[in-house]
Amino acid sequence: MIVTDSPIKKSVLLGITGGIAAYKAAEFARLLIQDGFEVQTVMTEAACHFLGPATLQALTGKPVYARLWDEAVNNSMAHIELSRATDVILVAPASADFIAKIAHGLADDLLSTLCLARNCPLMVAPAMNRQMLENPATQRNLTILQKDHITVLGPAYGIQACGETGMGRMLEPQALLEAVRNFFQPGLLQGKRVLITAGPTFEAIDAVRGIINLSSGKMGYALTQAALEAGAEVTLISGPVCLTSPVVKKLIPITNANDMFTAVKNEVTFNDIFISVAAVADYRPAIAHTQKIKKSDNTMVLELVPNPDILQYVANLPAPPFCVGFAAETEDIDQNAESKRRKKKLPLLVANLAQEAMGTDDSTLILFDEKGKHTLPKAAKIDQARHLIEHIATLYQQYPN
Repeated sequence: MIVTDSPIKKSVLLGITGGIAAYKAAEFARLLIQDGFEVQTVMTEAACHFLGPATLQALTGKPVYARLWDEAVNNSMAHIELSRATDVILVAPASADFIAKIAHGLADDLLSTLCLARNCPLMVAPAMNRQMLENPATQRNLTILQKDHITVLGPAYGIQACGETGMGRMLEPQALLEAVRNFFQPGLLQGKRVLITAGPTFEAIDAVRGIINLSSGKMGYALTQAALEAGAEVTLISGPVCLTSPVVKKLIPITNANDMFTAVKNEVTFNDIFISVAAVADYRPAIAHTQKIKKSDNTMVLELVPNPDILQYVANLPAPPFCVGFAAETEDIDQNAESKRRKKKLPLLVANLAQEAMGTDDSTLILFDEKGKHTLPKAAKIDQARHLIEHIATLYQQYPN
């Protein structure tokens, strides 16, 4: 008889902190177990008010730990024993308070202590009210985590328990499962540097008026999140939007097309991939008045001049990065998009119908490359972004660098 060793299961330590999103942790634990992972759960005292430890124990088949001094663990040192017996720690949800603790090295309970004593990677999935997320202190703490090589997953945009809508929702359990899977295999864009432009540009007419478009920035921000999940180092250049950026290497806010052009020129040579998602205004007023133009009965004539074509500039560099363009069309989408791709010599152009995509949470995408046309059926923009990043990664591997 030939005896073969069973494959060694990968282990995940699931940390749960206080917050209404804790209820999602039960489904996430179930998905992990179903996918073949071993799961050990550690909860904070606050988490136990939102989700019963017995639920996690039933799902994982392991005892749930919540106390720093637990006599059931060797030497009562759960923070050492548990952190050394796992491949990765994922805290989901990670509250603003817990993120602040980890950012500043505080350890006053079991979960924060074992995160400090760990010798394995740490991932956190933030979940909080949008205003807590947008608070400068939270943003600084998230930046610190990234600098400390802690992976930040999300958060997502949507309706929150408080009734408000915005960034701050914890990623859904299936998305977290994908992140864990990706951790145990090299990311599609691991180590690659990606430059993304997002949102609209605002071209001033006078001190209070301007030319702008309906772009919300949601697709660009979703692609930023998807690129981060794929292991990329991302720089985001963003026009004026009402979104909170994922934690990127560098965020460069701009207002108009010339500002965006300057930012792209300063950053593009440091990047492997350029994804031009921003809806850049084709024209700007020839004169931007510094004072408000007073209303009169006379017809006002507005002279417009063309803005720089940022994507064309990048694609024509002597050694351009892998360029991905976007085309928001209102008609003849196939003909117009493919014509734009060929004119600008792009390896990939992504098209959609502007009237269906701008400002919405979902979209249909049509991809045009040298092999032809590929349609991504209507879905949430974050899902489309993940599929698009997979396609970009596949084409990039074939791109002559």
